[in-house]
Amino acid sequence: MNEILAIWAEWIKPSAGLPTVQWSILLAVAAAAGHLLNRYTGMPKVVGYSLVGGFAGLAGFTGAVWPLQGTGLFLLELGVAVVLFEAGGRIPLRWFRHNPMVLVQSLAESALTFIFVYWALSAMSVREAVAEPLALLAMAASPAVLSRVAIDTRAAGPVTERALVLSTLSTLYALTLCSARAGMLHRPDSGVTSVMGTLYPVLVVLGLSVVVGAVLALTLRIALRVMSPTSENTAILLLALIAAGAALAAHFGGSAPLAALLGGMLLKQLNPRPWSWPRQMGTASSMLTMLMFVLVSVVAAQADWSGPVTSLVLVLVVARVAAKITGVAIGNVGSGASWKQALWVGCAMSPMSSVALLLVSQFVAASGALGRQIAGVALPAILLMEVLGAVLATVAIYRAGESSKPWAPLTRGPSSGPVHEP
Repeated sequence: MNEILAIWAEWIKPSAGLPTVQWSILLAVAAAAGHLLNRYTGMPKVVGYSLVGGFAGLAGFTGAVWPLQGTGLFLLELGVAVVLFEAGGRIPLRWFRHNPMVLVQSLAESALTFIFVYWALSAMSVREAVAEPLALLAMAASPAVLSRVAIDTRAAGPVTERALVLSTLSTLYALTLCSARAGMLHRPDSGVTSVMGTLYPVLVVLGLSVVVGAVLALTLRIALRVMSPTSENTAILLLALIAAGAALAAHFGGSAPLAALLGGMLLKQLNPRPWSWPRQMGTASSMLTMLMFVLVSVVAAQADWSGPVTSLVLVLVVARVAAKITGVAIGNVGSGASWKQALWVGCAMSPMSSVALLLVSQFVAASGALGRQIAGVALPAILLMEVLGAVLATVAIYRAGESSKPWAPLTRGPSSGPVHEP
């Protein structure tokens, strides 16, 4: 592919630069592939996006180079922030007061994920300095993938809602702990020396993110007093403020995605009425989300796929899926869900995507040598679980009976009209 692109660059001098043309064509192919895959197999579109990005990365696509920097890193942060702001806005805190076992489920599955993955990697002779960050990364599920699967399958019900809430909470834990752990890598004595030495970075990341998220939520709350929630200008204001928050949060020492997630949760408490913003964001938000999935798979496919790495990735993936199912089952007593529903919730939480890639970027930026060892295992696992996780989540939603359409390839009759996206 590099030779073809080199020849192309000699003959074509696009005004916006060759990378812009490359990305435009890649996104066009991904959009078509996602639509056709969903139409003829019933799989969610995100699987098509990831496959196209993965093939491009394996073929040597040069539009995104690992580790991400500059515009690519900001676009990933912005995409994750938008998705997490929306995910945070789905969580009414009063739900946990009425059903505290949901919080128990969340803490149990995240804690067991860390323990299972750390133990499994240690058994494979992975040293502690690498196994611990990978175990923290594995805690993060992907609300972005799960929400896209729910949209494509037109799913609604207790399994879908609980999986989205637990995925969002696990992402909150992973963002806080991984950001703090990456900050501790700067220290010469980054080992655990005292309780305060361990808690201080966590409190700094969480505190600064809360401040940025609170400013974002209060600003939007004030805007809603004079602007209609269904207005296009309100949606543009939301996107612009999230972009500004994403750019500032990391600069101040917080976490941009974590600030957006907390901002969404705080705004939900200040303005509990249902939001119509996602529909108003429309194509711009969908384009940003698709770009995020393609970017993640392009970058993750550039990892080393040697035999030892493949073994570690498979061990990590199996331990992670088993831990999430076990954790949800342990906290299921008294949570109002059946054991069968708990099984499907655990399966639906298996996707791992953009948030994990962003956290790996933080480890690489904090420590080049150690970060490369972490990324060597994390990147293949992210690519695998972006595709396989979406498939598992789709199966879980259909087996739970929460999709409003049968899992069968769509067909177009001779007299059928134009097909509209859901």
